[in-house]
Amino acid sequence: MADEVVLLDAYVSMFGMRVRVALAEKGVKYEYREEDLRNKSQLLLKMNPIHKKIPVLIHNGKPICESLIIVQYIDEVWKDKAPLLPSDPYQRAQARFWADFIDKKLYDTGRKIWTTKGEEQEAGKKEFIEILKVLQGELGDKPYFMGERFGFLDIALITFYSWFHAYETLGNFSIEAECPKLISWAKRCLQKESVSKSLADQKKAYEYLLEMKKRLGVE
Repeated sequence: MADEVVLLDAYVSMFGMRVRVALAEKGVKYEYREEDLRNKSQLLLKMNPIHKKIPVLIHNGKPICESLIIVQYIDEVWKDKAPLLPSDPYQRAQARFWADFIDKKLYDTGRKIWTTKGEEQEAGKKEFIEILKVLQGELGDKPYFMGERFGFLDIALITFYSWFHAYETLGNFSIEAECPKLISWAKRCLQKESVSKSLADQKKAYEYLLEMKKRLGVE
């Protein structure tokens, strides 16, 4: 029986993009369903009743929630092609540690750049750059985070690249000036079709944040 795979997602979500990249790396065919996050579908509420958030991967009728958990699930289920996590237990633990670091730090700090102004925004920008510099240090001179091969940790971070233009424009700063190696890594990732076809257009992400700013009354 063929696998039935459905992805509940939102185009500009960096978390949803992670799942799209992982599915593309594995060559998994799936049905994509765009969710209106202001008017969530009954299917989304049924499949993720706890958090009521995207992305949700529905595999043969069973839901898997939370982007990093979904990416690991994809790696375990479709294990014959393009392994995403390292086989070594220590390296696997390190990849999970840094992915958790990204989830705990980057989104909320990035949010400060477009929801605040003045000193608060400056503090947010400084913190955002510091986080990226820590990640750049972890990358070092390697082509990808875990070495020669694109994998789990690259997926965890590369999707934020779609939002970099918006952060830079709204915060009036340059990520490349501060973290050139990280931007080189991002461009290397974008040479992969699984990445370039899965990431949201930077201008669309910027337009989305402008709309969010209006809706939140942040001028």
